[in-house]
Amino acid sequence: MIDQMLTIIVVILAIAALILVGIFFSFLGTWVRALTSGARVTLFTLVAMKLRRVPPKIIVDARIRMVKAGLQLSTNELEAHYLAGGNVINVVQALIAADKANIDLSFQQAAAIDLAGRDVYDAVRTSVNPKVIDCPDPSKGTNMLDAVAKDGIRLLVKARVTVRANLERLVGGATEDTIIARVGQGIVSAIGSSPTYKDVLENPDHISQRVLGRGLDAQTAFEIVSIDIADVSVAGVSGTREVANVGALLETERAEADKKLRQAEAEGRRAMAIAYEQEMRARVQEMQAKVIEAQAEVPLAIAQAFKAGQLGVMDFYRMQNILADTSMRESLSRDEEKGSGK
Repeated sequence: MIDQMLTIIVVILAIAALILVGIFFSFLGTWVRALTSGARVTLFTLVAMKLRRVPPKIIVDARIRMVKAGLQLSTNELEAHYLAGGNVINVVQALIAADKANIDLSFQQAAAIDLAGRDVYDAVRTSVNPKVIDCPDPSKGTNMLDAVAKDGIRLLVKARVTVRANLERLVGGATEDTIIARVGQGIVSAIGSSPTYKDVLENPDHISQRVLGRGLDAQTAFEIVSIDIADVSVAGVSGTREVANVGALLETERAEADKKLRQAEAEGRRAMAIAYEQEMRARVQEMQAKVIEAQAEVPLAIAQAFKAGQLGVMDFYRMQNILADTSMRESLSRDEEKGSGK
């Protein structure tokens, strides 16, 4: 019985020894690399990392880079950032780059920027080496800004904006799209307040200076270093169908609209006049019908007069002679008018 117990204990110890040897050799390379680099990490710490599902190799590599760059950072801080979902290597590279460029950047600030979804290493590089962005952004389908001076001439403008990352406003600050939109708005406004297009063509730097002085980088993650007018031209002078003088075009269109309005009003008055004329003709026809109706009653009245003894035969002939004489005179008068050419 005792022999069996001893055998079981020996087997258990052997298994435990094999497990320890396996663990030792699995972390041996990482431990030796950290030891020889001056970034010492104990085997217990490496095992604890593995149990916490943190890749020891990533943490050790990050610590070695920090130590070789002359910076000190504990493995606990690196592990905490990894467990929070951050990019440990990217943060370490950003800290090293900031230290070499004499930029004040703490690990907490770098970790916050990284966890906010920003590329902290790229931000540090942009802070050291400013980047140039086009305004407007060609990837949005627009290559030139469209602006109109006070004299109505339409100009096409393209600008280059040099920006430097502002690490203090990187978390919560607006992105490049805001910079592009603000600069574009400022350029269009500055050109719109220029008296003539010639002033813009002669002194494009005045436009960029006026825009730069407006503090367009407020509440953004960048600091505007300079705004340069890369290209400015008058629209419609390159053989295209684009309109150059927008003011003249608007005046022409307004005049054409006024002309159509007046024509419509005249047409309305003409239609009313025609309707009134037709109404008068109808009234004339109505009056003529009444005259004919009255003339039809004359013979009846004469017959009634004969019956009543109020009209004699001689009186009737005398009246007929007068009517004939009047008709003859009217006929002679018309002949004389025709002969005189009237």
